[in-house]
Amino acid sequence: MGPGFGAGLALALSSSAFIGSSFVLKKKGLLRLCGRARAGQGGHAYLREWLWWAGLLCMGVGEAANFAAYAFAPATLVTPLGALSVLVSAVLSSIFLNEQLNVHGKIGCMLSILGSTVMVIHAPQEEEVSSLESMAEKLKDPGFIAFAVCVLVSSLLLIFVAGPRYGQSNVLVYVLVCSAIGSLSVSCVKGLGIALKELFSGKPVLKEPLGWVLLVCLVICISTQINYLNKALDIFNTSVVTPIYYVLFTTAVMMCSAILFKEWQHMVLNNIVGSISGFLTIVSGIFLLHAFRDLPFTPTLLPLFLQPGRADPHLPWSTADRHQSCQHQPLLPSEDKGSQSAEEEEEEK
Repeated sequence: MGPGFGAGLALALSSSAFIGSSFVLKKKGLLRLCGRARAGQGGHAYLREWLWWAGLLCMGVGEAANFAAYAFAPATLVTPLGALSVLVSAVLSSIFLNEQLNVHGKIGCMLSILGSTVMVIHAPQEEEVSSLESMAEKLKDPGFIAFAVCVLVSSLLLIFVAGPRYGQSNVLVYVLVCSAIGSLSVSCVKGLGIALKELFSGKPVLKEPLGWVLLVCLVICISTQINYLNKALDIFNTSVVTPIYYVLFTTAVMMCSAILFKEWQHMVLNNIVGSISGFLTIVSGIFLLHAFRDLPFTPTLLPLFLQPGRADPHLPWSTADRHQSCQHQPLLPSEDKGSQSAEEEEEEK
């Protein structure tokens, strides 16, 4: 792990912190509007709130840090770490916005941290790409060309064939479009990051046509992503779209990076298993954090021996037997019990 990897990792982590904080700051600014026209009602009073602008600034800083991270660290590492922004947002919302973070959410946060740590430890090493010339050679690779053609053809089929028929009923249609196109946008970001590094080192990058081609492709890809992601969010619940989009998008990026930058070519088996296990752990954490976000979790749902005020596991058996639990209530109702006792008295007489 060279110094460039450390810089990329630090940028990716700071990006998640800034982006996660930006949601809380903007939400806090919107809540301070009181009786003024809210954004959901078509108003723009939030433009006068400094907290909203602070959140927007944090969002810009986080996206810039994420953009720069791709120039130093493998995309297979940077993209999954973006899930930490969801974790930061959930934790800060529970502290500053009084939003509920139930047991499932807390377990999801811990799983996301664990999975991110495992992925950092077993992160793949990509082939060195230090100039636009070497990036151009990578883009000419037959494997990447075949992957890009498959992505474009499948996206067009989803947009023009599957979209009109199943887009309103199946969440995978528009999310697959976002994920597939997103894998190409990450490759464009990686190339532009290399171009910026060369520009700051004094090389005439602005005269290179590849840099401009990557910029145009990035604008097209991001516009397509935003368009179809908004369509998915407008039709389906956010708690359904977000985890599915994260899983499909990250999987597509990992496939694209493995083909383009040969990140998995020189990895040993334990690092491959570690990276995949870390990714699946993050997926599980994000699923728990989103899918059960609105599900109330009360102590009464726990087993009896875990409920507060119930049987103490440290009490001796003789003492514990004296306390009746709800599991040992009589099967007959009280009236039947009274009539049964009366019959027994008559038999004795």
